[in-house]
Amino acid sequence: QVTAIIDGKRILGNPNEIKEVQNAYEVYEKMISLDPLKIEDLLLAHKTMTQGLIRENGIFRTGGVGVFEGSNLVHMAPPANLVHGLIEELFTWYKQSEMHILVKSCIFHYEFEFIHPFEDGNGRIGRMWHSMLLGQWNKIFYWLPIEELILSRQKEYYEAFEIGNKKGYCKNFVELMLEIILESLLELESIESDQDNDQDNDQVEKEIQKLLNALGQETLSALEIMDRLGMSHRPTFRKNYLNPALEKGLIERTIPDKPNSKNQKYKKI
Repeated sequence: QVTAIIDGKRILGNPNEIKEVQNAYEVYEKMISLDPLKIEDLLLAHKTMTQGLIRENGIFRTGGVGVFEGSNLVHMAPPANLVHGLIEELFTWYKQSEMHILVKSCIFHYEFEFIHPFEDGNGRIGRMWHSMLLGQWNKIFYWLPIEELILSRQKEYYEAFEIGNKKGYCKNFVELMLEIILESLLELESIESDQDNDQDNDQVEKEIQKLLNALGQETLSALEIMDRLGMSHRPTFRKNYLNPALEKGLIERTIPDKPNSKNQKYKKI
């Protein structure tokens, strides 16, 4: 259904949920062009994400809000009249801080959620802004599933936030976010490794097929097959062609009990 909404197809569903998907797609399309160090871009992103959903979209809240986990109040945000000043201070601190960006972006995330500057949409914008701050440092972070992993560990996320409120510092939250970032990187590494393996497997399949085509319905020696393939390097032939075909059970030796016999030949099974 999400794909259908993005493609502009007509579907049955809650209008607000459909609008949320459309807005989220639009704001993520703009993500690379937004500057995470500009407050006006933060307001633009919020306006796009909440357009048609809330009254105060694209502006800082004018009333009180809290962070809830279900019906449990995790945090009561600062008064509305302090929001603009607190956000300005947070952006200024981030620009001036000499901390490593991996750490200070996590602190920014925590402080942003602590301030809770908007009537609604703070969680989505906060997670997105964290990815954008990291993406400004290394573009790979624009494409990592950090938000998805946060949602999969939502209970820990709220617990770390609540501990920060009680203790007055965000160490637990920062550690959790660094774990999630590491998970995202490892997941990406795993995907790339699988893709590399798929490419390697595709190449092996092509080389096996070339050997089978060269062999045909005949029974030939290794040198005869190599000659038909136009090859002269025996180790490469054995590693990339002959051994994989034998391992897959596609060909067999004529003298199986003496694999290194000078009279050894091969045929299709």
